[in-house]
Amino acid sequence: MCLGIPCRIIEIKGLKAKVDLAGVKKDISLRLLDGARLGDYVIVHAGFAIERLDEEKAARTISMIEEVIG
Repeated sequence: MCLGIPCRIIEIKGLKAKVDLAGVKKDISLRLLDGARLGDYVIVHAGFAIERLDEEKAARTISMIEEVIG
């Protein structure tokens, strides 16, 4: 089982990006996802963006995660 976390891209430099999740910032790779843009929400797993999400779906997913972890 894996857990992919939705994060918002706040900076892009080539195939690297910085993402934000509730104030936590992390550097990730965009090597597995074509066409990611600044402001996009992406699912991040093991340091790689693996899927793009629309803002509404990202917000619902983040809300569900917050409910589970309290």
